[in-house]
Amino acid sequence: MAKIYEITVLNNKGEEVKLEQYKGKALLIVNTATGCGFTPQYDGLEKIYERFNESGFEILDFPCNQFGKQAPGSDEEIHEFCTLRFNTKFPRFKKIDVNGENESPLYTYLKSEKKGNIKWNFEKFLFDKEGNFVKRYNSFAKPEKIAKDIEKLL
Repeated sequence: MAKIYEITVLNNKGEEVKLEQYKGKALLIVNTATGCGFTPQYDGLEKIYERFNESGFEILDFPCNQFGKQAPGSDEEIHEFCTLRFNTKFPRFKKIDVNGENESPLYTYLKSEKKGNIKWNFEKFLFDKEGNFVKRYNSFAKPEKIAKDIEKLL
């Protein structure tokens, strides 16, 4: 079993979610923020989600307030903002730290796949349907540009 599937995270209601439930799907894992210059990427993320979801693709959204305090709201407020402003339908999880002593075990694992701390909001990690790490994208990588890599995995 791929290591990504051994990780458990909390959804935005505080309930445990085993990433094993996403086995057989290509995954794009993103640390997000609602008040960032990259926040409009939610629009592009939703477009690729709608385009590829039925073919076995998921986006896992992890809000993070570590960069410029750009995700200050509660989990409920963040979810409401994303669904009302960008009409997002992909799974959103509990706000986490992606660096430092309180970082999520998920991000400890992600950073071990591609060395280096997370530098800002909207860094993206792509995994294939078997849970193998494929590629890390920086904040500037627009979701539309990642679509061709996702398509290859489906």
